[in-house]
Amino acid sequence: MNLQKILMPLLGVVLVIAAWRAYGWAGLVLAASAILMWVLLHFTRLMHVLKQAAQRPKGYVGSAVMLNARLKAGVTLLHVIAMTRSLGEQVSPKDEQPEIYRWTDGSHSHVTCEFAGGKLKKWALHRPAEPLEDGGSAPAP
Repeated sequence: MNLQKILMPLLGVVLVIAAWRAYGWAGLVLAASAILMWVLLHFTRLMHVLKQAAQRPKGYVGSAVMLNARLKAGVTLLHVIAMTRSLGEQVSPKDEQPEIYRWTDGSHSHVTCEFAGGKLKKWALHRPAEPLEDGGSAPAP
């Protein structure tokens, strides 16, 4: 289980209790307002990222090679969607772990990302073989 899912609400409760004990009703209102502001900031970021992603084709990225270079293990799916400004094309069956998404660019190169528990675990870049001038194709590296 993700420890952050337990610690963040627990930290909020501790903050509210400490504010109540130190300042009474004024402290309680201040702590509740701070927590509400934090939640609203995250909600606003989520809506902004999804609004940008809604304006682009699903599973499209400007450059798969640049996306591959910018990815780091442990980032969230929301972070990857913000980087690509596009929802990924889901490759894995719906509601099955790990979740696998793919982003493809104009040259048909694609990055396939595997998310477990909402965090990026591994990814792979696939580049198609480039055709030779005589009509054949180059061997894959």
